[in-house]
Amino acid sequence: MLNRFLMLNVFVVLMLGTSTQVTTADDSPNFIIIYADDLGYGDLSCYGNPTIRTPHLDQMAAEGLRFTQFYSASSVCTPSRAALMTGRLPVRSGMCSDKRRVLFPDSGGGIPESEVTLAEALREQGYKTACFGKWHLGHLPQFLPTSNGFDTYFGIPYSNDMDRESSHGPKGRQAFLDPKTEYWNVPIIKDLEVVERPADQTTITRRYTEHAVEFIKDRGDQPFFIYLPHSLPHVPLFRGKDFEDVSARGLYGDVIEEIDWSVGQILEMLRAEGIDKNTCVFFSSDNGPWLTYNEHGGSAGLLKEGKGATWEGGMREPGIAWWPGTIPAGQVTLELASTMDLYTTFIELSGGAIPQDRVVDGVNISPVLFGTGPSPRDTVFFYRGTELMAVRSGPWKAHFFTQTSYVKGSGVRHEHDPPLLYHLNHDPSERFNLNEKHPEVLESIQEIVAKHRADLVIAESQLEIPLQGK
Repeated sequence: MLNRFLMLNVFVVLMLGTSTQVTTADDSPNFIIIYADDLGYGDLSCYGNPTIRTPHLDQMAAEGLRFTQFYSASSVCTPSRAALMTGRLPVRSGMCSDKRRVLFPDSGGGIPESEVTLAEALREQGYKTACFGKWHLGHLPQFLPTSNGFDTYFGIPYSNDMDRESSHGPKGRQAFLDPKTEYWNVPIIKDLEVVERPADQTTITRRYTEHAVEFIKDRGDQPFFIYLPHSLPHVPLFRGKDFEDVSARGLYGDVIEEIDWSVGQILEMLRAEGIDKNTCVFFSSDNGPWLTYNEHGGSAGLLKEGKGATWEGGMREPGIAWWPGTIPAGQVTLELASTMDLYTTFIELSGGAIPQDRVVDGVNISPVLFGTGPSPRDTVFFYRGTELMAVRSGPWKAHFFTQTSYVKGSGVRHEHDPPLLYHLNHDPSERFNLNEKHPEVLESIQEIVAKHRADLVIAESQLEIPLQGK
């Protein structure tokens, strides 16, 4: 164990230089991932939102690193969360489907036992692990966090709009536009036990936060990993009493500002405990904003479309990394990175080894975090279910298929031959198709696709397994 940490310190010293604080031989870094649900690229003030105030996330960015080209691995909940936890594209784990985009209460599947989660890998390195929030990788006992590497869990097993109580409240969308917690019979689970149903969603952000803060206080001598996947701003929207009508953006802004408060509580506790300089905190979102809900949905800023689509607004997300004394302050990077890269990076920083018996799509982005070099990632694959819809290579993005999601006409898929081609550094809004001017770029991307597919094994879908008895 000691030799492992000594080797880690040598690595970090080489990466950062002698002027930056590094971990000691008996003090490996802590990791916290704070993950919003359906938050858009343009929903934070440090990403240009003019009316939503996010001072704590802004401070994280000012004291750390802000990505401008950070991607989720999917444009919807279940596949994106599976990719974060496994470092693998969802087609490899079976955590996607062409028939059902996410897991539901009547689903019988979930994250396969054969997958090595980030929590499992870090627990092998002696970490205490906790998950507080929305899981959405299977609601049966064998799929819940405590069966997949987490020591403790408190949260909801799937999205907060599921388990709709049809006998309560108005019909259809009106229930979402004027929501009450009793309209949804979503359970809160503590470890493996349902402790509240329906969940009081007006207090849910605060309670996730309180659990995380207490876990930090009671951490003991072990390093820790906290996964804090918020239930919100996924509709229906709820916020605590202290955040009612505080935002110029209305209800949606209230929800985001409470999540920002939550971030502040976590950072404050780390400072109070004197472990801020030994803790890496990363903030992002599972996918883009649910635009069809109008003012109850967020904004992708200058990016095109949102949740459910493989245009930029569906999968490019805020990405903020904070680790005082280790990640240089005030950095903004154009380097490519993905949620899957957190898997590889955190495991290797903990001194662990990446599984060698499977394809892992995450890469180690330590050079970007530490300001010592470029990202090893130069390609992003955009999947909808098992269909490869688009590929980004460097600044170029080719769309083979496009399909809007969660709006009228979303079932219409358009095939493009030749593929649409955009230069994202020049045209992040994907407005100017350059396929006729750059056939050589399309040829290069087709070669990337052929290489990718050569060793791709598409796993049997977990999302299509019915719940027994249903």
